[in-house]
Amino acid sequence: MIRILLSLFLVLAAAAPALAQTRVVATTTSMAVLARTVGGDAVSVTTLAPPDRDVHYLQAKPSMMRRLRRADLLLAVGAELEVGWLPAALRNAANPGIRPGHQGYFEAAAQVELTGTYQRADRAMGDVHPAGDPHVNLDPVRMARVAEALAARLAKLEPAAAEAFRRRAEGFGKQVQKRLPGWQERVADSPGVVAFHKDINYLMDRLGVPIRGYLEPKPGIAPSASHLKRLIADLKARPAGVIIRHPYHPRDPVRKVADATGWRTAALPLDPELGAGAEAYFALIDAYVAAIAGDR
Repeated sequence: MIRILLSLFLVLAAAAPALAQTRVVATTTSMAVLARTVGGDAVSVTTLAPPDRDVHYLQAKPSMMRRLRRADLLLAVGAELEVGWLPAALRNAANPGIRPGHQGYFEAAAQVELTGTYQRADRAMGDVHPAGDPHVNLDPVRMARVAEALAARLAKLEPAAAEAFRRRAEGFGKQVQKRLPGWQERVADSPGVVAFHKDINYLMDRLGVPIRGYLEPKPGIAPSASHLKRLIADLKARPAGVIIRHPYHPRDPVRKVADATGWRTAALPLDPELGAGAEAYFALIDAYVAAIAGDR
């Protein structure tokens, strides 16, 4: 009898439907990290933008629209970072529940204070974001605050898991606070960095590392010979630091400045790899710290 009951239990367990997961679509891999970290097993996560592409310049694709059509929650960076392609993808996805203003739309940049706001912006200023610098993903402290807000939003979609969401977000924040002093200490004596684009400012500010210049004369404008000449002259008068570019940035301008000034170079991604979790995110910050400190 016991064997029969056990067999019946196993059959019924196998036939029982799996618990439904909240389907999260993240625009970037950094946003996907937060979704996985906070959501745990209660969410399934897909990403729209691969980490080796510049999110500013993507195009809306049918594959994006298919993912958005089935989503319960869209997790975007916001502050117009995805303005060139996400609105079009949303319109064609025919899923009103994940559009701005609805519970299924979550914008990371709206959860934290932004710097670099503009009262007025036009194309003469380059690729600027009037609402503020959207590149919050490389600031672990801001990411921890976004994680807390995301936990609250997920709790509205899945109330039974609210406490688990809150604990995971809290755990992420504790990891940030534990690691931050070590990161800051390692780069305390850095002479500074040169960035290609204005997208690492939050991290440099958090670490206390000065930005000595940018390869782009204006955001989104390709480096010109006259701009690089001025940048080289300025850097020659300073102790050598590191020039940071992302893999999709052209190498030639970086080499030109590095060869003329003796500054080191580092090619680092802006976001972690596809499928990454919190440890991969922290490893990315470790890589930036190592490059600034001259350990790589």
